Amino acid sequence: MLKSKVLIIEDDRSLSDVLGYNLQNEGFTVFNAYDGREGIELALLKEPDVIVLDVMLPRVSGLEVCKHLRKQKKTKNTGILMLTAKGQDGDQVEGFASGADDYVVKPYSVRVLLERIRALLRRRNVSQETADPSQVHEFMGIRVDMRRHEASIHGSTLELTRSEFNLLRTLIAQPGRVFDRNELIESALGEDTLVLERTIDVHVRAIRKKLGDSANLIETVRGVGYRFREH
Repeated sequence: MLKSKVLIIEDDRSLSDVLGYNLQNEGFTVFNAYDGREGIELALLKEPDVIVLDVMLPRVSGLEVCKHLRKQKKTKNTGILMLTAKGQDGDQVEGFASGADDYVVKPYSVRVLLERIRALLRRRNVSQETADPSQVHEFMGIRVDMRRHEASIHGSTLELTRSEFNLLRTLIAQPGRVFDRNELIESALGEDTLVLERTIDVHVRAIRKKLGDSANLIETVRGVGYRFREH
């Protein structure tokens, strides 16, 4: 059985070494990059399963690295866990909007970080195993194609992260149905995903921003959750 590959892009070598050591002990193949440009090159060369990405990097910032990798065919669906000392909601929105799948604030527990990495891998595997290759959802000008893993609005491509894609697919598949946040975590992100309920709010805000004038198609049901507008 092939080992899962993890790329750590972190300029603090002591942190990178400690995390790499623990990942190797858990059976992962680990690669290390110490600045943003090196991280991009190594990601495209090694095609890791998960990237642990620090935000504050020399040469190219973590946010720019994330945006660049999401535009590349080899890494557009790679799990990206963003690592940062910033913890405000606005910083999380910016991280998710750049393409991150998860967000961990420093200082962090290595054990928790390992579980987040495993959760990203499980979500990726479940998505590959359960996706109906012929399934296409199209409603109110938005099209979600599971076979191609593509989404568009009025013919224009929507650049969504994997988590955003799964959330939109879940909502548009049942217009009018109200999903609470726990249901969205389970159905769109995976029941074993280690995220807070407010993480769903961050993802929804990012999707709405990308929908532009059609942002109101995703309605907030106060005190409950979200739904895709039925009419």
